[in-house]
Formats: sequence, structure tokens, C-alpha cells
Amino acid sequence: MAQLSEKELAALNDLLGDEELLVKKFKMLASQTEDMEIKSKYEEISKQHQAHFDALYAHLI
Repeated sequence: MAQLSEKELAALNDLLGDEELLVKKFKMLASQTEDMEIKSKYEEISKQHQAHFDALYAHLI
């Protein structure tokens, strides 16, 4: 794998932080709703952002 520049690492770090925040936000929203359809959608969105996080993180290892 090619070395990442400082600018690329900084951008990757920002993106990881954004995705982590979105995962937490949608998990929190899912936990606060009683509507099962909405809860399921929030959980699905949280999992999508977790997948984004995992894909981005893979560039660091």
C-alpha cells in the first residue's frame, strides 16, 4: 500500500470522525423511538455508516 500524505491522513481522520458520529447518532435515535419501522430504519442507517467507517479504517492498516 502506498504511503498516505499528511493531508490525506487528516482528511481520513475527519471522515472517520464524521462516520463515528453518525453511527452514534442513529443508534441513539433508534433507542429513543418506539415506532418499530422507524427504529429499524435508524438501525439500518447506523449499520451503513459503520460499514463506511470500517472501509475507511481499512486504509489505515
